[in-house]
Amino acid sequence: MSDMSEFCTELMHWLDGGRSPWHTVAMAEQALTAQGFTPLELGAPFAVKRGGRYFVSSGTFLAAITVGARDVFRIAASHTDWPCMRIKPQPELVSGGCCRLSVEPYGGAILNTWLDRPLGLAGVALVRTDDPMRPARRLVAWDEPLAIIPNVAIHLNREVNKGVPTKPNVDMLPLCRTVQDAWEKKGYLVGKLAERLGAAAEDILSFELCAYCHEPAQLVGFEQDLLSSARLDNLTSVHACLRGLLDADGDTINLAVLYDNEEIGSNTRRGADSSTLTVILEKLADALGLSRAQYLDACVNGMLLSCDAAHAVHPNHPELADVTCGALLGRGVALKRSPRYSSDADTCAMISGLCGAANIPLQTYMNRADLPGGGTVGSMASSLLAMPAADIGVPILAMHSARELMAAADQDAFVRLCTAFYSAK
Repeated sequence: MSDMSEFCTELMHWLDGGRSPWHTVAMAEQALTAQGFTPLELGAPFAVKRGGRYFVSSGTFLAAITVGARDVFRIAASHTDWPCMRIKPQPELVSGGCCRLSVEPYGGAILNTWLDRPLGLAGVALVRTDDPMRPARRLVAWDEPLAIIPNVAIHLNREVNKGVPTKPNVDMLPLCRTVQDAWEKKGYLVGKLAERLGAAAEDILSFELCAYCHEPAQLVGFEQDLLSSARLDNLTSVHACLRGLLDADGDTINLAVLYDNEEIGSNTRRGADSSTLTVILEKLADALGLSRAQYLDACVNGMLLSCDAAHAVHPNHPELADVTCGALLGRGVALKRSPRYSSDADTCAMISGLCGAANIPLQTYMNRADLPGGGTVGSMASSLLAMPAADIGVPILAMHSARELMAAADQDAFVRLCTAFYSAK
């Protein structure tokens, strides 16, 4: 791969900037605003018109909308969260001359991949205002690595290469500084937050911080055709959904939906197993003058793309993949079929037809029968809307590791498929 494609360059920007779900949504808001999208308030009337471009966001959830002339909903959905370490309130612990931060693993992380890596902190702080019910939300991140989780030396842990259990409350506590005997640990992190935000420490009412892999996205390999990065699952899909929406020229009502909390089951107000998207669609329909029956028809006659990373065949462990339906790096988008996914024969035929017409490389992924894969937002969101759906995504290796791996060229196919989906007549 002599030259990096436009889509790959953009993706690497998203991967490096999306240091927390909060930052991912902020990036999306900025990109959409630059393209003429107008913000709508979820708790206020929607002032929308045909041909308009809008977005609705609530911190870690976002729905971007283009309103075409035809009353049919086309939705591509992804998620903004990823397995990581979440910092607890009052997290400071002192041991061995160091300050550690108490954490709780979020989602199904491969814990030992987080060891010995520089970690950053990013997220949001809620700051006191004159109205107790309306604190100010402030994004916060540091540009430098702030913490690290050291391994135990092999001389003291000689069974480590045979696979040693990792205890989150013991082994996964990041070190953030050395300390002296007289050092006061209480309030240290809140003080650092206040310093970063230019606020008083007593005005920091709460925070939500992710410890994230601080290493940047990188192309690797002699041909520079592999992309190694944190957060491929699922910022690859965030980028493809949004870029596909921007590039499309269809006449339907199109939405790119970025859910939160997929990695912990989606059963939250910002997750796919909620009524948030239904509320947005109903308010859109009402603002456009659609009747209840017309709104329901727009759902049933529409379609959902559930966009999430797929398991690639592991070159060192091909026996873990299905013999006939394994997804390979560099062979394009994976169309996922399994009782765990939302795809059915009808929607698979549609995706195959779109890819065939636009010469987009497509492959079929199915779980090995005795190794069920992870879930996606597809089945939940499509069932709430009574909408046909299909699950797609780029194949990756090391899913849920601190760093994951994909073929750089596959993002091009992913974006082109999302664009073709939104543009289909």
